[in-house]
Amino acid sequence: MQKKQTSAIDTVEITIPAKAQFLKIIRAAVSSICEVRGFCQDDLNNVILAVDEACSNIIKHAYGKETDLPIQAKINICETKFEIFLKDFGKKADVEKIKPRELDDVRPGGLGVHFIKSVMDEVVYENSQENSNVLKLVKKNNQK
Repeated sequence: MQKKQTSAIDTVEITIPAKAQFLKIIRAAVSSICEVRGFCQDDLNNVILAVDEACSNIIKHAYGKETDLPIQAKINICETKFEIFLKDFGKKADVEKIKPRELDDVRPGGLGVHFIKSVMDEVVYENSQENSNVLKLVKKNNQK
């Protein structure tokens, strides 16, 4: 039995200002790549929403507001999964405090982390670099 390829076939890199109006560029790239790689519509939609939520969190929490500072997206195009690295240069994220709140705690907002972790197969926060944070999101393609 031959092992399926999991390394990147190609890479797409996008840098946008950390402003909501530019998130559609990243959403369009994510949508196109997932579609080309054969993701089902539900998974494609969930990946787009998770990446959009993660970028919105960068704007709100790392930078504190919309800014011209960058969000860098590196998307590895793989045979059997979608993999994106989102990098910002904002406030250091306290990885221990990045936890989804309880679903019983009914109030507006705050469910983004829960959603991201529930739809993605891998969510890794990396803040060991001196001046940046990196969020890795992975979704396996169950159609492959």
